[in-house]
Amino acid sequence: MAQIDPAAANRPLKIIAGADDFGSSLKDALVVQLRSLNIEVEDLGTSKYYSVGEEIGRRVSEAAKTNSATETRGLVACGTGVGVAIFANKFPGVYAATCLTPGEAINTRSINNCNVLAVSGMSTAPEVAADILAAFLNTPFKSPCPASGSDPWPDEIQSFFDGSLEEMAKIGGGSTPAADPPCFVCSLARSRQEKDFTPVDVMPGGSMIILRETPTSAIVRFKAGSVEPAHHHTFGHDLVVMKGKKCVWNLTKKEKHDLVDGDYLFTPAGDVHRVKYFEDTEFFIKWDGHWDLLLDEDLAAANAAIDAEIKD
Repeated sequence: MAQIDPAAANRPLKIIAGADDFGSSLKDALVVQLRSLNIEVEDLGTSKYYSVGEEIGRRVSEAAKTNSATETRGLVACGTGVGVAIFANKFPGVYAATCLTPGEAINTRSINNCNVLAVSGMSTAPEVAADILAAFLNTPFKSPCPASGSDPWPDEIQSFFDGSLEEMAKIGGGSTPAADPPCFVCSLARSRQEKDFTPVDVMPGGSMIILRETPTSAIVRFKAGSVEPAHHHTFGHDLVVMKGKKCVWNLTKKEKHDLVDGDYLFTPAGDVHRVKYFEDTEFFIKWDGHWDLLLDEDLAAANAAIDAEIKD
């Protein structure tokens, strides 16, 4: 059985272990190996892969925040070793890696300071897993590894590794969250000037700009208080409200849709619908074919119908 190198451990080591049903036999064998080496083990047993990965990740993360005299690492196993690693890695300060060979374990300890070893119960024989575990236990951070040609890392690479520890520890730590990436359609709309929009003659207060033809997409704007009289199209259309507030009455289906920022609506071809804009509104719309609009009532009738609807 592979032995631990005492020089590789700067402080006493504790391993928190767990597995799902597909990795439990391999995990049990590795726990026996760890205990034979007089390493403290907390065995969480068997659970769903995402539950055990999450629990071990959380505990290793919490331990990494302390100045304990004992170093805490994790050992997780599932069918592939991938699922448990994904969920362990949800926590700051956790660097879980799936290793199928001892060389991979040496690389990830040397380069990433990996502190959670994930193994595959379906692909890895117990004797190979024993060697992987020994490599995980015995390899210090920044040590020679297969990726370095088994030679010491150059000074500039070692300096990078030293800086990476502090930077990696900040990832996922709940500091100032990164801003959401800008919506492409919203950015595109903002880049258009008002002069680029063409008035919709039959819909007072409305204007639009065609972005693409067949299938056609456009950005449409309506001023607050505008009304689209009942009408239909020979095409179905999808729309997403980018900003504003509107109400769509689908008269064919007798449905009412209140839409605000981010809301989506599909209206099938031929469905008669009426619209009221309660705020300045901008939306993205897409349809197949060329633009058409067939009125089913005039503006006065539309306003009267909406007024009656609102009063009710």
